[in-house]
Amino acid sequence: MRKRVLLVEDEPNIIEAIRFILSRDGWAVDTHSNGATAVEAVSARAPDVIVLDVMLPGKSGFDILRELREAPATANLPVLMLTAKGQGRDRELAERYGATRFMTKPFSNAEVLQAVNALQSGATEGA
Repeated sequence: MRKRVLLVEDEPNIIEAIRFILSRDGWAVDTHSNGATAVEAVSARAPDVIVLDVMLPGKSGFDILRELREAPATANLPVLMLTAKGQGRDRELAERYGATRFMTKPFSNAEVLQAVNALQSGATEGA
């Protein structure tokens, strides 16, 4: 069975870069770019891992993460938060709301691939 990731991101260049590196590694990559409907997209696609941007149109990644953690079906779903804002406050919010891991932009392809594979296999260090 193929590994499935949902990338919730609104920047086309980042979408294409992450889709390319994960697809090449055997991941089925679904994308969604609207924060307002992201929780519904997670329910509809049932991914193994979510890569979630913080700044999205319609609803922030933090609000999406909080909703995912409140729902029993997604409470334990691995989530890698991505943000262009690397301030400590963002990291603290991500941890408080239940991000499994946190990564700042720009990131290397190898970092994203390693993080997503680690989340899929159950490793949670580095949140």
